[in-house]
Amino acid sequence: MFAERTGFIIWVSDLKAARNLEKYGTVHYISRRMHYVVMYVNAERAEDTMKNVKRLSYVRKIERSYRNEIKTEYASKTLDKTSFYGI
Repeated sequence: MFAERTGFIIWVSDLKAARNLEKYGTVHYISRRMHYVVMYVNAERAEDTMKNVKRLSYVRKIERSYRNEIKTEYASKTLDKTSFYGI
């Protein structure tokens, strides 16, 4: 139904030129103070897109987001204390 997406944090030197990153994927956020862009691209084309973006003159560094690999389902190992108080 939905395409698998991969996130990238791209550190840039020029914020005006960073708006051109929209042709490579979906720009989610641009930080004016810290000079980075959060961008999402399709997972199948992630490596090709990363190589093309890395060649741009205003890109300093690219980091891949590991958000989709982090476990988000939590299990409680402790007992629920409300059952002791009869609530």
